[in-house]
Amino acid sequence: MDLSSRHLVFHASIVLLTGLLYGAPYAKAIKRGAPAQVVNSWRVAHLSIPLGATLMFAIAAVLPSLAVNAVFKWSIVAALLLSSYAFCIATPLAAITRDRGLAAGGTGLARLVYLGNMVGAGSSLLAAVLLVCAAFVSL
Repeated sequence: MDLSSRHLVFHASIVLLTGLLYGAPYAKAIKRGAPAQVVNSWRVAHLSIPLGATLMFAIAAVLPSLAVNAVFKWSIVAALLLSSYAFCIATPLAAITRDRGLAAGGTGLARLVYLGNMVGAGSSLLAAVLLVCAAFVSL
């Protein structure tokens, strides 16, 4: 397995653990009868973060078979890591601040939620485009 794949697996395991740990505040929000927006935000964090980790595990398995150079592979890995960690920060902050982070102009931590969502979405898109290019080149 390539070094880039091993790094992706390592960070995917951290992201997976983080997402699973978000189950504790999710359960706590349900038990205390928190507003629906808070419960939903914790649900999103608890379900989507492990899904991103699973995607990273899958890409780590495929990465060595792509016929692109190491710099290209590391670019895919870096984009995935940036996206995953941005969402690891933004999704729980959305629950804490009760701000979805879908519109610019918030203040304080709400601004960080928006920034995390934008960085996460942008780097996810970049990773997907790079992966499509690598797959095409590898045909």
